[in-house]
Amino acid sequence: MKQTRCSEVSFTNVTILDGFWKDRFYDHQKTTLRASLDKCWQTGRIDNFSKAGGLMSGDFEGIFFNDSDVYKVLEGVAYSLANQYDSELECEADDIIDRIASAQEEDGYLMTYYTLVEPENKWTDMDKHEMYCGGHLIEAAIAYKHATGKDKLLGVACRLVDHYDTIFGPSKRHWVPGHEEIELALTKLYQETSEKRYLDLAIWLLEQRGRGLGEGAIWNKEDWGPAYCQDDQLVREIEKVKGHAVRAMYLYTAMSEVARLTEKEDYLAALDRVWENVITKNMYITGGIGSSHHNEGFTKDYDLPNETAYCETCASAGMIFWNHRMNLLYEDAKYADIVETELYNGLLSGVSLDGRKFFYDNPLASNGQHHRVEWFGTSCCPTQLARFIPSIVNYLYSVSNDTLYINQFIHSKSNVTWNEKQVSITQKTNYPWDGKIDLQFDLQSESSFELAVRLPGWCNQYRLLLNGELLEEYQSENGYVKINRVWHAEDRITLDLHMEVEKVYSSPAVRENVGKVALRNGPLVYAFEGVDHLNRDLERIFLSDSSHFTTKFDESILSGVIVIKSNALYVKDECLKEPLYHSNKPDLIPIDIKAVPYYSWNNRGNGQMRVWLNHRI
Repeated sequence: MKQTRCSEVSFTNVTILDGFWKDRFYDHQKTTLRASLDKCWQTGRIDNFSKAGGLMSGDFEGIFFNDSDVYKVLEGVAYSLANQYDSELECEADDIIDRIASAQEEDGYLMTYYTLVEPENKWTDMDKHEMYCGGHLIEAAIAYKHATGKDKLLGVACRLVDHYDTIFGPSKRHWVPGHEEIELALTKLYQETSEKRYLDLAIWLLEQRGRGLGEGAIWNKEDWGPAYCQDDQLVREIEKVKGHAVRAMYLYTAMSEVARLTEKEDYLAALDRVWENVITKNMYITGGIGSSHHNEGFTKDYDLPNETAYCETCASAGMIFWNHRMNLLYEDAKYADIVETELYNGLLSGVSLDGRKFFYDNPLASNGQHHRVEWFGTSCCPTQLARFIPSIVNYLYSVSNDTLYINQFIHSKSNVTWNEKQVSITQKTNYPWDGKIDLQFDLQSESSFELAVRLPGWCNQYRLLLNGELLEEYQSENGYVKINRVWHAEDRITLDLHMEVEKVYSSPAVRENVGKVALRNGPLVYAFEGVDHLNRDLERIFLSDSSHFTTKFDESILSGVIVIKSNALYVKDECLKEPLYHSNKPDLIPIDIKAVPYYSWNNRGNGQMRVWLNHRI
């Protein structure tokens, strides 16, 4: 086994102090997390474990994969407890864990649907999410151990994987999980336990794909087939993204981790190819991926419609998981840039400002029919957000050899130990509203290491200061500014990123966006809402080359946001009286327009929304 290339700084070592994420982070425990826990109780998801364990009587409730939602919420509880301890919440989690443990069968098997409904049909349907649920159990168990020191759930997870290991593997049964997740979870379990057979099982499962071994409803569906679950070719031969978006992201995440932990260079080559295909031909400006409702995924290159865009919230989370691992592999800021785009746009739009309502899909245009709701029959997205929001601290810092990387900008404090070095660092910033980032070091003694601070891809001008003095001697590599020196107690680095409104155009290959323009300010993509325009038809607004943009923080709306204002042209109402087809040039009048961050739309009632506006040259 080769030494890992780069590693993240654990959530247990990072505390959010202030700024954009503080309220979202700390309110999360009593809003999104609490709401998701309550729904898991109310819908019978938790009771299913009690029934399977003989603690109560009754039939299975819900959809066969509902166990996974409980595991995801428990993972969110773990991250939340580490930063905002709540004894009652921990007691509730411990109670749920006891119920989960009671449902585990003697041979280690654990999935309440099969225990209660079809005990004779275990391991007969590759699309019934048995290993998918197990993967989420593993992730929850590891997080809970790190947050609380308790390993009961981890013991349950290990016994379940030991059960897998007795049935599947070389010279045993074949298996192709219809929904990837177990593979990435096994790489985590290997790193947690140093039990190599867990990593071997992850690799074996990856290598099962593309060999014609998959069978079940997915594989037999003519318009989906094996490509839907990434089983149409060997993983090392992947070139283009296909199929279900979330499943694809979980697969690529697992491949990235395997490549980081082993010598599988052919995985790296495949990941490079598919990453280029996703980013340059299949990703929305918001970071959203998967344009089709039909397969919750991909169709063909450049097929990126706006109003019918699917862009599942879970897919944006998957993009973060994958690109974070790619950054650990390559130490290249272009991957952290994608993480940032998802954080502030594609993912964050999935939850309302009060943390209690959710989008499953995240279109880039709406005529008022699309709005967030409290829960879904399939509620993977609310529970995904329940676990993801308190985990954002995992993405701030990473370390490699003698280098400390600053990957994301959040007002926080971190204690980092690596390679016999100990650094306490406080990051002060009002990002994303302001581009100034102050990094204050607290060292017990002087220490020599390289500091690498991400220079966002959207930034064209910046200043770098050391202890208040302009710094001119530094390196710039792979999107990071790098300072290698002997650091002293109370040293301070300031990165001042120049933010300005940017007009963004898409490739003409994206047919829906020809003749249109979008606005971006720093990492934030902006949207136009009917509520800000007297409910005028947004399709009749034209930005022009002479449009002038101003920005101002408005604390009176949307919990406080920077608003972009500009001048534009509007097709007069009188033009609607013209015949269906005519030779009269549209009559345009000047109007003032306003844009708000995309993540914040649909928090002031239902109405029109557009990310892309007409552009008049």
